[in-house]
Amino acid sequence: MAHELDGLRIAFLVAPEGAEQVELTEPWQAVHNAGGTPRLVSTDAGEIQAYNHLDKGDTFPVDAVVSEVPSAEFDALVLPGGVANPDNLRTDGDAVKFIASFFTEGKPVAAICHAPWTLVEAGVLKGRTLTSYPSVRTDVSNAGGQWVDREVVVCTSGTNVLITSRNPHDLPAFNEAIVREFAADKS
Repeated sequence: MAHELDGLRIAFLVAPEGAEQVELTEPWQAVHNAGGTPRLVSTDAGEIQAYNHLDKGDTFPVDAVVSEVPSAEFDALVLPGGVANPDNLRTDGDAVKFIASFFTEGKPVAAICHAPWTLVEAGVLKGRTLTSYPSVRTDVSNAGGQWVDREVVVCTSGTNVLITSRNPHDLPAFNEAIVREFAADKS
């Protein structure tokens, strides 16, 4: 098996509660299987509580607190969805700065489902084409992004690559795109 992400450290930013479990675990496994090092970053130390839609799922240990770790320690960023997860993250100034810094530094970012809400808050969508869960469409448009209804969108306009998908059904295409684009950015 190819390890196209060897040497890459990938931040997965989630709030203490509300991340959609499958949107965390499946991309995490894809990064790990490709040889990357996924790291769970949150606004608080300890554990995060993931959800299976509205039901509590598993807990996961936090590797780093967003206010204590610079984006420079990572090569790319993944933003899992869930309704509560991005809604909580977008009200945390350190999380918003962390996200914005990946765009400033030209590093790839991937966001699925409701996660583009955090990109709206970070002010990084102007002139970009992306997708999301349909209820986020108006927010994306109001932030200057062009919303499209596709399984996965890879946008290369701007300073970095932005990979987005609509929902958990899109995870196979999303995971394939993040491994491919994160590896391409490495070279």
